[in-house]
Amino acid sequence: MITIPIEVSARHIHLSQPDLDLLFGFDYKLKPLKNISQTGQYAAEEKVALVNGNQKIDNIRVVGPTRPETQVELSLTEARRLGLEIPLAVSGNVAQATKLTVIGPQGQIDRHCAIIAQRHIHASLEDAKKYQLHDGQIVTVECGNQRAVVFRQVVVRVRADFVWNLHLDTDEANAAGLQGGETGLVII
Repeated sequence: MITIPIEVSARHIHLSQPDLDLLFGFDYKLKPLKNISQTGQYAAEEKVALVNGNQKIDNIRVVGPTRPETQVELSLTEARRLGLEIPLAVSGNVAQATKLTVIGPQGQIDRHCAIIAQRHIHASLEDAKKYQLHDGQIVTVECGNQRAVVFRQVVVRVRADFVWNLHLDTDEANAAGLQGGETGLVII
C-alpha cells in the first residue's frame, strides 16, 4: 500500500522574468510570503488580475521563483467563470495554453498561458525508486472518506528536488470533500 499526502493547489500564476518586469516594473524581484511544499518554491506577496473580455478574476497569487515561461493554473470552474476553453495540461507545458490578459500594477500582458493542470504526483528520485514509479507514468489515487473519489489519469512527475505529494485543484478536492492535509492511496 502506497500512501501519499494530498495538497490542494488553488489558482495561481508562475511568471517569467520578462513578464514580471512588464507587470511590476523593470528588474522586479518577488517578495516571498511563505514557502510551499515543493523545494525552493513560495507564495509571493504579489497578486495579479486575469481578464477575458468583460470577465475578471482578481487576487491571483504569484508563485515564485520566476520560470522560463509564464503559466496560469486555473480550475475548470474558474475557466468557465472567465468564459474560456482551457486545455488540461501537465504543469509546465503551455504549448496549447489559452490566451488571456494578465494585469499587474505597472502593466499588462496578453499571453497563451492558461491551463488546467493535470492532477499529478510529485516524487523525488528516491520516492520513485522506493515505489517503482517513473516520470510520466499514469497511476490512480483513491482519496476521501465520506465523499471518496478515485482519481484516474494522475501523472507522476519525478525530479530530484520534488517532495512526495499529490496535487489536486480546488474542483477535484471539493468533489472528494478534501481540504488538503489528508492522505490518499496510490494504485499502480
